[in-house]
Amino acid sequence: MSIPTFKEYAEENFTLCEKRIPDELYKKYNVYRGLRDENGKGVMAGITNVSTIYGKKVVDGKEVPADGILLYRGYALQDLVKGQSLKEHRLSEECAYLLLFGELPTRAQLDEFTKVLANGRTLPTNFNRDVIMKAPSGDVMNSIIRSVLTLASYDKDALDNSLNNVLRQSLMLISTMPMLAVYAYHACNHYIKGGSLIIHRPDPELTWAENLLMMLRPDKQFTELEARVLDLALVLQMEHGGGNNSTFTTHVVTSTGSDTYSTIAAALASLKGPKHGGANLKVVGMMDDIKRHVRDIRDEDEVAAYLGKILDGEAFDHAGLIYGLGHAVYSLSDPRFLVFESFVENLAKEKGMSSEYALYKSVEKLGQNLICERRKIFKGVCPNVDFLSGFVYRMLGIPDEMFTPIFAIGRIAGWSAHRMEELYNNRKIIRPAFKSIMDERPYIQLDDR
Repeated sequence: MSIPTFKEYAEENFTLCEKRIPDELYKKYNVYRGLRDENGKGVMAGITNVSTIYGKKVVDGKEVPADGILLYRGYALQDLVKGQSLKEHRLSEECAYLLLFGELPTRAQLDEFTKVLANGRTLPTNFNRDVIMKAPSGDVMNSIIRSVLTLASYDKDALDNSLNNVLRQSLMLISTMPMLAVYAYHACNHYIKGGSLIIHRPDPELTWAENLLMMLRPDKQFTELEARVLDLALVLQMEHGGGNNSTFTTHVVTSTGSDTYSTIAAALASLKGPKHGGANLKVVGMMDDIKRHVRDIRDEDEVAAYLGKILDGEAFDHAGLIYGLGHAVYSLSDPRFLVFESFVENLAKEKGMSSEYALYKSVEKLGQNLICERRKIFKGVCPNVDFLSGFVYRMLGIPDEMFTPIFAIGRIAGWSAHRMEELYNNRKIIRPAFKSIMDERPYIQLDDR
């Protein structure tokens, strides 16, 4: 008798793992699936001073849907975007400083912070060759996770959780994350996809966003508008309250006393899922599918009919979802979407993609109407930031494999702020409860089973 391989054994026995819990038990024991109740309200799991998100307001003692609000350390996202730093392509640096230190920097402080980050854009000797290039992955996020964990081996104080050391580690990871992501993509493009291998060193004179574009492109060239839009994209992805999955993961792992590298690797692993950081890939995939199956994308009746098929689970991925529409917190509007939208039209004109932008606007309008007609909605349905971010990245020439890594490059500043907050505010391990529904059974001897 031959011994089956892992694959053969798994294919033969995976059904034994299926122990489905009846839906009614969640209601019986008052357990919230996804830690959200039937009205979409999340279970309160902590207190944060890093950011705030609102999707409702109280009127006459009742919560009602409202335009979304996102505050970074008390400052409205829309106000941050109106500042001088976006014109200088340094809004992401300014917001990273704000999230880490709790205050907006002066120009002198921002200049120093920018220089510190630029000076830290280096990897250990031969790290790119020995770590990133030696074991390339088709999944860039997996490669980044491996690189982050490997960086711990080069840090003699990797396990030191004192605040000054964690801040040092956070700044180093914020600085090097673009390199880890871009180099991982180029390794994938060359060794797995058969493309050219192009490695550009970061330029200390360029900003965070400018370096990203420069390192990604063979000719290193980018326009002023492209740099401004990517800088904005990094800010929109930088932080979103403590309740999102990857930030909650950061709090949970930090609460165990684990080190910075393990914590950020866990947050990255959480982010890479298609229900979180990979959502914008679903949107562009859906749009590609619409363009393949709708004869005239300018005909709203045709587009609406196909969206109906998607919503009914008859088209695209058969999940019954119009991706990019709806949000767990926001009801009438997602402020990140509104900020993004104000720049997207100009970028679409510059790139000659106004007709595709028109399709997005059509799907936005028609999709919202269809969802409200066919679904039980407890709040408004609005487009979220993922609805446009993938489209923006494609207009910037950013490959699909880099969509979620771009999210991570921005979000690491928020994760770092939350890790610091957990370290100096909470001394208890985060340990949620699960209700067990298993009956106790008597043990049966091996030969009697």
